Amino acid sequence: MSLKRRSAQWPWHGLLVVILLGLAIGLWMATKQVNYEWRWERVPQYFAYHDEVAQTAPFTGRIVKVHPDGAYSQVEMIPDAGGSRAIITVETDTLRVADGAQVTEDQEIGVTRHWRVGPLTEGLWVTIWISFASGFIGLIIGLVTGLCRISKNPALRGLAVLYIELIRGTPLLVQIFIFYFFIGTVLNLDRTVAGIGALSLFVGAYTAEIIRAGIQSIPKGQTEAARSLGMSTAETMIHIVLPQAFKRVLPPLAGQFISLIKDSSLVSVIAITDLTKSGREIITSSFATFEIWFTVALLYLLITSVLSQLLFWLERRFARSD
Repeated sequence: MSLKRRSAQWPWHGLLVVILLGLAIGLWMATKQVNYEWRWERVPQYFAYHDEVAQTAPFTGRIVKVHPDGAYSQVEMIPDAGGSRAIITVETDTLRVADGAQVTEDQEIGVTRHWRVGPLTEGLWVTIWISFASGFIGLIIGLVTGLCRISKNPALRGLAVLYIELIRGTPLLVQIFIFYFFIGTVLNLDRTVAGIGALSLFVGAYTAEIIRAGIQSIPKGQTEAARSLGMSTAETMIHIVLPQAFKRVLPPLAGQFISLIKDSSLVSVIAITDLTKSGREIITSSFATFEIWFTVALLYLLITSVLSQLLFWLERRFARSD
């Protein structure tokens, strides 16, 4: 039976390959129709690049000796006015002086090269840690709000409902502006803190409803059984209800956190140099519009795919433990 099932699946796999090939060919033909000069060779330098730092003479003097040492050379010089000698290290292939040469102050002797992180890598890191911090804080806010949402206390329940409806009923972009220009100004918050705060409140409202639905999906008989065994309300919630609810809400939580990563691009409006803002700044100087936006999109896809696979692994791990 298993061989028959596998053989029956091959046509569908073949159809999938044909569809993907058709999409790839269609995309290639579309790019040929666009009157645009592609410059993909410019993209790698925005991930990491060799930065050249000019090494200049600290004073007016004379070159005593150049000591070559493989890729680097040490230039020994003495000042005309007298004083201690200076040794300058430069890369050999950039050396611009010779033994006995007379140099003036600030004259370039050579350069040194160092690998530096490019703006796309820096923006990617900012996006990752802002999303992680916002997601973690938002999860805590969502957990507390979700518990208040099902609380019998009318004040807690009313505040939770007000918070959820207020956040879900207004655009995230507006919330970021209000949090930064109003709350951030009053509390003298840094723009990064303001961005994380706005994202945390936003994701917390949606997480609260997800957690509330998960808690209410657990049969009441389990709560009653736990209480009959002498467990308190808090112990029942922590040890019985929440572990089961977390397994059930993991897929919608995964979708919410993936959306958070993409929504984090909106913090660029308050001058946080995340991945989106880094891409926009690169485009203004390189004019490689499509190459940079395609690269930015692929980087977002990479982050969300890794997170999706991680949460899928957790989901399967919890499923095996049942």
